[in-house]
Amino acid sequence: MDLLTREDLHRRLSTKKWASPHKKVVALVDERSGVVELVEEHARGTCIGGSAWSLYHYTKNSPCVFWSKREGARIFYKIRYPPINIASKLTPSYRPASIESVVVEGTKVKVTYSGLAGAGVAALTRAMAEGVERVEIEDWGGGSKLGRATIILPKKEKLIIGVDDTDRKDEGATWSLINEIAYNLSAELGADYLEHAIVQLYPQNPFKTQNCVSISVSLAVLPHQKTLVVDAFRKRLEESTLSNETGMALLQGIMVDERLMIFAKNAKLRMVSLDEALEVASSCGVTLTEIRGKRGLIGALAAIPYVECPDEAVQLPGDENV
Repeated sequence: MDLLTREDLHRRLSTKKWASPHKKVVALVDERSGVVELVEEHARGTCIGGSAWSLYHYTKNSPCVFWSKREGARIFYKIRYPPINIASKLTPSYRPASIESVVVEGTKVKVTYSGLAGAGVAALTRAMAEGVERVEIEDWGGGSKLGRATIILPKKEKLIIGVDDTDRKDEGATWSLINEIAYNLSAELGADYLEHAIVQLYPQNPFKTQNCVSISVSLAVLPHQKTLVVDAFRKRLEESTLSNETGMALLQGIMVDERLMIFAKNAKLRMVSLDEALEVASSCGVTLTEIRGKRGLIGALAAIPYVECPDEAVQLPGDENV
């Protein structure tokens, strides 16, 4: 077995014209739920075909994967751990690739991939991605051969932040303000900005500015950075909001309680009360923060469960076929 750093692997494969590196790989751990969320940005961040192929085969052929989605060249997998150790039985075309296991060891996450032919190459080129610290290569692959490699990543945790009511009738837009805050924090503090959702809420709300939406974003952070990132986000929001009713919601973790989605769906259908929001947040482990008032807390909470399904978030009930 060869143990290499990401830089070592880049040097080893520098003359191989077929080696197209993944752009980034991030591993998030939710210890309470026993779940790892693996986020991969496929080759060069532009290989849509590769991400579609990977989503299909790794989801279908990996017993440890129980949920997945694709957004462009990025793929999100939710994986149970401790690992399900099942011998890889790969078959060309039908079962050409698998995530064999995910292991959490202290501050590190180890993900083992195997694949035939081009899928074996992808097991290596994932190890060339930003975020990977080291790689253990059991089989180099290429051509018609089997490739098997284990990438070692830093353990990160997920922050889901919901925000509502930052604009006023003559100025502002919450979706873009929150996008800028998350984008700038990722650049300045090294957090990974993962997701953004615009959540359509009840259109007949008399307090709406215009379109009646709230926003959620997710960030991957090292465990020791959580307080720093949350405090910085809150401070930027306080400094930038134009409204006197701005609210912020925070969920730390990957898995979202079903009661949050029920609340959020109700917020699309009718007026929900602040008391309802406070009760649901308390029971589901969500922290609500008044930035400049209470009313925005309702929409901020409703945005949380939609962060991973932005296409559904923009819809109202009955719009599914639009």
